[in-house]
Amino acid sequence: MCIGIPMQIQHSESLQATCVHQGEVRRIDLTLVGEQPPGTWVMTFLDAAREVIDETTARQNLAAIEAVEQVMRGQSADIEALFADLIDREPELPPHLAVQVQRQTTEENP
Repeated sequence: MCIGIPMQIQHSESLQATCVHQGEVRRIDLTLVGEQPPGTWVMTFLDAAREVIDETTARQNLAAIEAVEQVMRGQSADIEALFADLIDREPELPPHLAVQVQRQTTEENP
């Protein structure tokens, strides 16, 4: 299983960046996202940035990863705090699927 890790760019040169996550410094390939300035958050997989993300999204993902790590260590995780962005929220379909569901509902109930 591959888990994306949000990392913040500390320094970049062309399509390579020095990023940090929990004190660990990694060299990240920026080919898929283009050159990015220091301070930018990126979602990384296997030392490659796959997406530029905002700080809120980075923090939400880091909290989710922390919850998984706590459970894997046998600790009780404060799931409601670590997944606060999901509590009391209905799941949302991606726009392309929402259109298909709407179309199908309209066809079934004209």
